[in-house]
Amino acid sequence: MSATTPVPVLTIDGPSGSGKGTISRLLAARLGWHLLDSGALYRAVGYAASLAGIDLSDAEAVTRCAEHTRIGFRDPGAGGETRVLVNGQDAGDAIRTETCGAAASAIAAIPSLRTALLDKQRAFRKAPGLVADGRDMGTVLFPDANPKVFLTASAAERAQRRHKQLKDKGLKVTLADLLREIEARDRRDAERIVAPLKPAADAVVIDTTGMPIGAVVARILALLPRH
Repeated sequence: MSATTPVPVLTIDGPSGSGKGTISRLLAARLGWHLLDSGALYRAVGYAASLAGIDLSDAEAVTRCAEHTRIGFRDPGAGGETRVLVNGQDAGDAIRTETCGAAASAIAAIPSLRTALLDKQRAFRKAPGLVADGRDMGTVLFPDANPKVFLTASAAERAQRRHKQLKDKGLKVTLADLLREIEARDRRDAERIVAPLKPAADAVVIDTTGMPIGAVVARILALLPRH
């Protein structure tokens, strides 16, 4: 990678349960690239704010929390979910709950918080390349990325995926509750004023409803520029 050639970035955006996390981890492993799980950053801030007793509607306090919270990632190996460290402590499965996801979605609408996390996210762009998973990776964070992918799936299928994921972790959730939470989160993410959830103008939209994971990975790999 020469000094004048930007580090390549592949962005994977989409709503909760669309398969972004799984697909992004597989792509990063296949390509040998770095991985940015941007949603985990927002979840980590929401988690840290909750531990500190901060009202999530207090934009200034939540932004200060984001500025002072140390967030790190640990590769779990064997294709597991990336472990998130909050102030040096493993946040475990706590930040993967729907409650924490809802908190992340709520604070993601705070403009000053999004600004505070910009540099943290862009710092993941290192050689040989980056797979960036989120909701505004292609529209805001890495507008020069190539390719940009937007994954989607029906709300019903996304709820079923999350239900299985959480049940496998021993967490008690109902499919009906998950579907309601996903639909509410979709509305919140799409309607927020700052960086709303939408495909970039030049993104390739892939509906993963009923699609095997391997087929989605192959479809995205085929989009990468040949050098």
